[in-house]
Amino acid sequence: MVRILVVEDEVELAAAVARGLREEGFDVDVTHDGKDGYERARSATYDAIVLDILLPGMNGFQVCRSLREAGVWTPILMLTARDALEDRLTGLRAGADDYLVKPFALSELVARIEAILRRSSGGKKRQLKVADLVYDLDTLDITRAGQPLKLN
Repeated sequence: MVRILVVEDEVELAAAVARGLREEGFDVDVTHDGKDGYERARSATYDAIVLDILLPGMNGFQVCRSLREAGVWTPILMLTARDALEDRLTGLRAGADDYLVKPFALSELVARIEAILRRSSGGKKRQLKVADLVYDLDTLDITRAGQPLKLN
């Protein structure tokens, strides 16, 4: 299962994002503090990080830059209300892989996460295989002998 860390200080927004991502099949951890987000990203394995900029403890730019300096290359998507070109450039130059401005559609957030996951895997399909049963970790599709399976 794809594991995502959401670092967002707005409690209600963080809960809504986490709920939406879980409904899409992701395993989600949430923190509301930049310093805690940095520590979690350093000490646990995540497939992607959704990171706000305006955070207590340590801002998102600092978290991103510090993670990259520490050798953590987990894909980072900055999710923020700061929409100025300068902010977007600062985020990307700090090491973010993508930048999405609030307000946003959950479907776009999911699509962007899927895109950075594809890029981070080098375009390789991430699958679990047992005999002729295949579970695609990116699309969450299951096939047996090449035929799609539907789970109810």
